[in-house]
Amino acid sequence: MAKMKRKLTAREKAEKARRKREFMTIFIHGKMKRVRRPQQIDGIDADEFIRRNADPLWLHQNEMWEDMEEGGAPVEENSQPMKTTPDEDAF
Repeated sequence: MAKMKRKLTAREKAEKARRKREFMTIFIHGKMKRVRRPQQIDGIDADEFIRRNADPLWLHQNEMWEDMEEGGAPVEENSQPMKTTPDEDAF
């Protein structure tokens, strides 16, 4: 007859739940490894949260210039710079 499996105590259940929240299991070279989950704020990645909510002053103070906007409008990778030509009427 097989040995009966015992139930987890409340402390063991709480520890198992904490580990599940803090770590995730991934495969590296065919083996399972436990690594810390990426930090999240309100369910989204911390970097994405900063990009959405940070003001230019905070970004400048933390040297995150690549995330700053130019001229108040978001910078797009596919946008072409505006061509400026001197107006003949201005002289």
